[in-house]
Parts: sequence; C-alpha cells; structure tokens
Amino acid sequence: MSTPTKYDEVYQQFLATPEYKVAEIIDGTLITNSRPPSLQALAKSALLYELYEPFCFSKVGPRGWVILPEPELHLDRDILVPDIAGWRRERMPEIPDVVGVELPPDWICEVLSPSTVAMDRASKLPIYARHQVTHAWLIDPLAQTLEVFRLTSQHWLLLGTFRDDAKFRAEPFDASELELAMLWAR
Repeated sequence: MSTPTKYDEVYQQFLATPEYKVAEIIDGTLITNSRPPSLQALAKSALLYELYEPFCFSKVGPRGWVILPEPELHLDRDILVPDIAGWRRERMPEIPDVVGVELPPDWICEVLSPSTVAMDRASKLPIYARHQVTHAWLIDPLAQTLEVFRLTSQHWLLLGTFRDDAKFRAEPFDASELELAMLWAR
C-alpha cells in the first residue's frame, strides 16, 4: 500500500470542503472562499445574460459556444473554479456530465472581489496560460472595469480596458456589441 502524498491529503481536504464554500487547489494548496458578494454575483449573472443568447443559442439553433457559470476545472493537479468559462463548440460539441471538466476552456472570466483579486491575477491567470486558455476577462464591479486579455506566447496581452457604461466589442465575443452598464445595474 502506497503512502499518501501531500497532494492526496490536499485533495481529500478539497473533497471535504462544505458545499457553501468555493474550493480550489492552486499550485498544491487548498484555497477556500465564500460565495461571491452580491455586486460580483450581479456582474456575473448580467454577463451570462449578455453572452448566452447571441453566442450559445439563438432562435434558429445552437451557436458556437458552451458557456458555464462556475465550472470546476480539473487542469492536471490544479482545480480551478472561474466565475464563467466558455468553450468553442468545435472543441466541446457536447457538454460532459461530470463534476470536474478536464478540457481547458477557450475563455474564462473572473469577477474580482477584494478577497480574490490577488489570487485571480497572480495565481490563476498563470495556470490558465499554462493550459492554453486563449482569452481571459477580469471584471471589477467596484471599479466598474473590464480588462480583456489574449494569450500570446504564454503571456497575457492586455487588449483593452473598458469602464463605466461603455458599449464594447471584445475578443472572443467581438461579433456582438455588449453593454458594460448591464454589469453594474442595481
């Protein structure tokens, strides 16, 4: 019988985390957070609403994306839970019936809060880059900003920062104009 590794112990702690917490394993360390505050939850819900119809399903049938809120991503030994993730339909033609999705997404969105901003920027973005996630959006509901990044040669390139009530087009969803004001509407 083999001796449990440190990762095995961390993974068992991960499995034992209460469901009301968001649990992630980042670089071998278990990180737990409370569910997002209301302004962050509002921004996430509004963005899902803005993206779902034009990019996932239209009145004439499926479009080119699968977009999921808070999917559990199993990326090698890292387990991440982005606020929103999207896969192009050609890479994920059917949504798997699993708890942990192993296929890295094509796009992630992290909605920043004071308790997660450092982790989202300094710990999670490098892991997404390592797994070839090609697009990342960082939304800050308190500053009312959206930062749009594209992965280039393992580094994140900032394509643009939008703020307040801007109407914008941003990769990879630049086929439609989106309204930033929707994310802050109370």
